[in-house]
Amino acid sequence: MTTARLARTSRALACAALPALAIAYAAPVVYTFGPLRNRLMPRLSGRGRADHVALTFDDGPDPLSTPFFLRLLEERGIRATFFLLGSAASRTPGLVREMAAAGHEIAIHGWAHRPLLLRGPRSTYDDLARARDSVGDITGRPPLLFRPPYGVMTTGAHLSARRLGLTPMLWTCWGEDWTSRATPDSVHRTVTADLDGGGTILLHDSDCTSAPGSWHNTLGALPRLLDTCEEYGLRVGPLSDHGIRASPTTPWPVLRPVHRPAASRRAGR
Repeated sequence: MTTARLARTSRALACAALPALAIAYAAPVVYTFGPLRNRLMPRLSGRGRADHVALTFDDGPDPLSTPFFLRLLEERGIRATFFLLGSAASRTPGLVREMAAAGHEIAIHGWAHRPLLLRGPRSTYDDLARARDSVGDITGRPPLLFRPPYGVMTTGAHLSARRLGLTPMLWTCWGEDWTSRATPDSVHRTVTADLDGGGTILLHDSDCTSAPGSWHNTLGALPRLLDTCEEYGLRVGPLSDHGIRASPTTPWPVLRPVHRPAASRRAGR
């Protein structure tokens, strides 16, 4: 075979393989959709102790909004898990240290809020490593948990998280609090539609990727959400109290929920 013909054959084989490689890279995306994930992958969904609900926030820290959440949680004696953007944390290191000092669990949401489907394996690794190292330097403790932007995992994200000692963690219910049509009532109603024992709630303490001012609706809904959990005998706290061992190589317990406040609805941002 001539050199030119060999080169053409190699290019043809490479092109033929590209669709298969793309499918393999994006395959985990299927399992990030709420109903399917919650049923088939309870570990990734954040299933924990049946008498406990994990309260989590994404997209912070934001000096204009996060302090209001910290104040409310302090008044209620509640600790939560905050999935921080590394870029935001690096701009407000004092606020990050304040969150950690108050007993909240600090995790990462990547460096920049960009869908991982738009990143290759190397870019994904660099983004997670930069966020992990930056947040770890600020708090003095390396974060153990990672939540991908928009909740979309890829093969590259799984591999990068494993290399970096990070456990991917999504959610079982959310408030759709990022939309312009959200209200405190709608946030409460949307969360409680899927809320049960062992579940993980996703909310946002910043509007950096949401409708402007949307955090006000989240803050307005939070006291009622905490009251609802209390009414159903569910303790609220961070993922570190949720009965899940934060290790990408350690099997997690699968616990069956014992409380079901409302009929289930679809959740999966």
